[in-house]
This record gives sequence, structure tokens and C-alpha cells, in this order.
Amino acid sequence: MNKLNLLISVFFVGLLFSFSADNSDSEKDKLILDLIKEGLTRYHYSNKKIDNDFSEQVYKMYLQKLDYNKRFFLQSDVNEFAEYKYKIDDQVISDDFTFFKLTKDTYIKRISDVKKYIDDALKKSFDFSKKDSIQLDSDKKHFASDTKELKKYWRQYLKYSVLIKLADKIKIQEDAKINKDTSIEIKPIDSLRKKAVEEVKKTYDDWFHRVSKVDENDLLSMYFNSMTGYFGPHTGYFPPKDKENFDIQISGKLEGIGAQLSQPNAYIKVVKIIAGSPCWKQGDLEVGDKIIKVAQGDEEPVDVVDMRLDKAIEMIRGKKGTEVRLTVKKADGSIKVIPIIRDVIILEETFAKSVIITDSITGNKTGYIYLPSFYADFKNKNGRRSADDIKKEILKLKNENINGIILDLRNNGGGSLQDAIDIVGFFIKDGPVVQVKNRYGMPRILKDEDSSVLYDDNLVIMVNEFSASASEITAAAIQDYGRGIIVGSEHTFGKGTVQRFLPFDRMVKGNDNLKPLGDLKLTIQKFYRINGGATQLKGVESDIVFPDAYAKLDMGEKDLDNPMPWDEIPKAEYKNFKTKYNLALLKSESDKRVSSDSSFNIIKSYADKMKYYGDKEYASLNLNQYKKNSEERNQFSKRFKNADNKISNLKFYVPSADSTVIYSDSVKTERVVSWFKNLKKDIYINETFQIVSDMNK
Repeated sequence: MNKLNLLISVFFVGLLFSFSADNSDSEKDKLILDLIKEGLTRYHYSNKKIDNDFSEQVYKMYLQKLDYNKRFFLQSDVNEFAEYKYKIDDQVISDDFTFFKLTKDTYIKRISDVKKYIDDALKKSFDFSKKDSIQLDSDKKHFASDTKELKKYWRQYLKYSVLIKLADKIKIQEDAKINKDTSIEIKPIDSLRKKAVEEVKKTYDDWFHRVSKVDENDLLSMYFNSMTGYFGPHTGYFPPKDKENFDIQISGKLEGIGAQLSQPNAYIKVVKIIAGSPCWKQGDLEVGDKIIKVAQGDEEPVDVVDMRLDKAIEMIRGKKGTEVRLTVKKADGSIKVIPIIRDVIILEETFAKSVIITDSITGNKTGYIYLPSFYADFKNKNGRRSADDIKKEILKLKNENINGIILDLRNNGGGSLQDAIDIVGFFIKDGPVVQVKNRYGMPRILKDEDSSVLYDDNLVIMVNEFSASASEITAAAIQDYGRGIIVGSEHTFGKGTVQRFLPFDRMVKGNDNLKPLGDLKLTIQKFYRINGGATQLKGVESDIVFPDAYAKLDMGEKDLDNPMPWDEIPKAEYKNFKTKYNLALLKSESDKRVSSDSSFNIIKSYADKMKYYGDKEYASLNLNQYKKNSEERNQFSKRFKNADNKISNLKFYVPSADSTVIYSDSVKTERVVSWFKNLKKDIYINETFQIVSDMNK
């Protein structure tokens, strides 16, 4: 048993709660709070205490979660809440929920009040000819002093919402006139204004309908997560349904019918059918269908109209081989009962895949692997893992006589630490990959123990500011060894911590009537590069930097609440890879191409504009001024989108090992064709391909 598993085992032994209580929500809430306290204070890496600083931070974060835009609470409410600003720690220690109950009751009341304000405000007309504006920066706003001021706030919010709708409708008509498009009916502005108001009213009616379905447990989870947020941005309490969704995301599979649902109002609507899923094979369920009843096989159907979406989804999901019967209302108004046998649904877009890239002019051939996350099916030892899939893709590409591999980790938020270690091991002989340190003891070096090298030729890893955690471990190790080149954003996200789930059900002895209790995601380790530095906050800096639309925005670990600090530890012993290329020369050649490329220059300009618009505190409520500002943004946005429309000289095709499987299946063929279209327009892939070609010169 390794030290990490030992730690978790000790945790469970130390926290076997024997709890005797009736099955009331209050007793269950106290038990969950006790488990959260115990986990945070005894085993969280940060070693923080539940004290006045904790109380102040929880107070601030919880109010932000409840009313970030200051649209519901009055200043008098906040004054009443403030009495508990330095008492929350005492209440948490004594299992007292007084502060939570006060905020919950006030929140529910204010939501009901605001619904009336909106209905009244939308009955009156708006004057868009005045020189007026609305504050957009929530940090600069203050809570309304009384109901009169709160009504005024909402009057402005609604005016802004109607203005946006109205300006869009006017623009559509103006474009239709210019393009002589007779399919668009030209209506007077009063008619457009009326329609805009109707649409805004429906939007808010739907929104309030969803909010009205929020129950005490949702708000309590919000409260608990304000506590966990004090310990760090990646620590949190997961109610059972949230943990189930997390497991689906990390494993890439679920058991159900394969339909994506939404709830814009009282009806649950089908918005997407996953190709190859049970409902896709059955054929009767269609996008746009409204689900009105759900039955388990031959059992009595349950009405789901006006039911919370997550509760309805729990009824629709189920074990492989079981039957669910959906009563749906079709677009033509007809009612139909659709029986569907549940099955395991594989979410193909979550898995690794590869293509061969060739240059039609030079004939250069490079392998490209896309890895969306470091997925692993932890519940099934024979389940799918990202490292196993990457190994298969590398072997396919090697058979194609490629001159290098591009591993794309852009937007990859991480996942399984072990899979990151294994993937690095495919490119090095053996040796340390990452160092990890828990709250107690010395750092531990995690190594690639396999002395074989799966691929030893040119390697380039693509990253951006959304590449995090396991992506950063992989990129950092490859960079420290000098085994390959990191290209992309100036630096990655900067998440240098390791989390584990602690299942509360396993920590409570007996009292099954209180379960399920949920899980605590806990930061128990920090990881460090083999050169000794942390990726925490700083991330991994690219060897060759590309222009990035988000370069000047505040996004990354350093911009989250309560991140852990950067530090360093002694470096591990490792030998650098003997490179065959000159990094300085490769960077120089890439910089020349990028600086003379019109698309990259547009992206540079767009980054400045993104920063400019992001910093704007006010928006005009004058129709003419809003249209002028909107047109300016639209024109620049078009230029940015056109940067992605550039088609490269590169050609893409699947490895021969996949060809028969993909092109004999119409669904897989459609996916690949769509993917190739996007790859051809990806200027970052095009430039990375050129870098690999330069590495071979």
C-alpha cells in the first residue's frame, strides 16, 4: 500500500462516526457538517483553523454566492447578517445553523419580492433616448438602501435586457434591407419594442421558475462550500448527485438513455441525442420533445412537469439493461410513450484520438494526438484509462512513418495523476516525473519505473491558460528533461495541488437511514516539478509563445479565492535528454512566421480589445449609443472569427489502423469529417506542425 492510500485508510479509521439520530434533515445536516470540519481541520494540506479569519471569509464568500450582483438583498438585510460576521466559526464548531437559516429565509423572501417588482416594471415603457447607463462591475455596486432603490436597480437591469433584445431586432431588419432579404418582415420599432419586452418577461419568468425549485439542501451545499472554499479553491463538498456527475466526467461513461435535457420552464425538454446511445438506437425520442412522465418499466408513471431537472434525471438514469418509459409531448402536440432499455453510454468526445497531418507541398508527415482530459475509470480496474489510450494512439502513429508527435493538451483541466506519470514515461527511458508533498513529512518522488521508451523522436506539447493540473505535470516533466518543446500561451493555469474524494458514507458506522451523505473533495498534497519548483500559481511557461486572445485577462489559479502559495523544494536527480534541435533557432523561426501572419496579428489586437471591454464598468442605456458601441464590438469580433477561417495547406487523415472501423460507421465518419474541418482552420496546429518540420531540418 503506498503512502497516499495509507493516509486515506488512516483517515477512515480515525473518522468512523457512530451516530445515533432520527432521520431528520437537521440531524443529517449536523452530521455532514461534523464530517466536513473533521476532514478540513485534520487532513487538508493548508492546516488552517476554524477561527475569526475563517468566519470573515465564509461570510464574504457565502453572501457572494447568494447575491453576487447585489440584486436581492437590502442593506438592512446585510446589516442583520453582519452581526454574525465573526460568529460563524463559533456556530460551525457548535453545529449551530442560525446564520444559515437567517440568510435562507431572507433570500427566499427577497426572491418572491423581486418577482413582483419585475412584473410591475415590465408593464411600463422604457425611454431609450435618455443619456443613461448601468453599472456592470458588481464590486463597485452597493446593496439597495430600501425597496424603492431595489426597484430602481431592477428597472435598470430590465431596461438593459430589453435594450439588448431591441437593438438585435433592429440590426436584423437593417441587415435585411441592405441585403434585400425579403424573408425578414420589416416591423415598426414599437412592434419590435413590444416583442423585446415579451421575450425578456419570458426569460425572467423561466429563471424565477428554476429559482423557485431551489430547496434548502441546495442553499446548504452553497453554505458548506463557502466553508470549504476558505481552505482552497479546489476543496469542496459534493452532494450525492454532484459526485455522480463528477464520476461520469472523469470516466467518460454513464448508464442511462443518452439524451441531453434542459428545463427552460415547467417542461423538461430534449436538446440533444447522443449518437449511438440507447434513445438514438430506439429512434422515437427527438430533439424538442417535452418529457411529461417517467415510469420504471411497467410501474406507474410519475408526472415530471414542474419537477426539478436533477430529480427527473435521477429517475431517467439507471442501470444497464433496465427499462424506462418516457411519456413525451411531440412538437405537433401528440402524446407518445417511448420505452427505452438503458445501457452504458460512452462519451466519445472525452477520449484521446489521433490523426496524421501531412503538408501537401513538402510531404512532411506528423502525428497529432488530442487528449481532452486525463480520464480514468476508478470504479473499474479494467475500465478505460487515458494512458492506455495514448499508448495505443502512439503505436498507431509510429506505423505511419511520422517525423514527430504533437500532443495537444489545450483546455485539458487534468485528472488522474498516475496517468500523467505513465504518459510521460512513454517518452523517457525512466526516472522521476513529479514530486508530491503532503501536510506532514518529506516530499516523495513519483517515477516512471519502465526503462523502455515507446517514442523517442520529435515531441511538441500544445498548452494554453486552461491546461491545468495533470496537464502541467506532463508539460513540466517533458520541459525539465528537455525531451520536447512546450508551445502555446505564455503559461498554463497554475494548479499545483492534488485532491482526493473522501466518501462520507464509508466514514459513518451504521445509521443507513441518514445516507447518502455525499463526499468531500480535499486537497491533501502539493506537487512539484522535478527541478524543485512548484507549478502552483506560476504554471508552466511555454518555450515558444503564441498570441492568445485571453492573454491579458485575469484567469488562472492566482485569480481564484484562497489559492495556495508558490514555493519550491530541492530538485530530484535526473538526466537531461540529448536534444537534436536548437530551441533558440526554432523559436526565432516561429516568431518570424507568427509576426508576419495576419491571423495571429488579429488575435493580438483582439487580446487588447478583450481587456478593454472586460474593464468597462458601465454600459449605455441610450439606444443610439448602445448600437454604436455594439457595432464596434461586432466588427472587431468578425475580424477575430475570420482569423479562424483561414484554411491551411495541411491534410488530415486517420491512421490506417482506424480507417476501416471509422469509415464503415456513418456516425463515426460524420464525427471525423467535422473534426477535420475544425483542425484545418486551427492556426495554432498549423504553426506547431511547422515547428515539428523545422525540428527535422
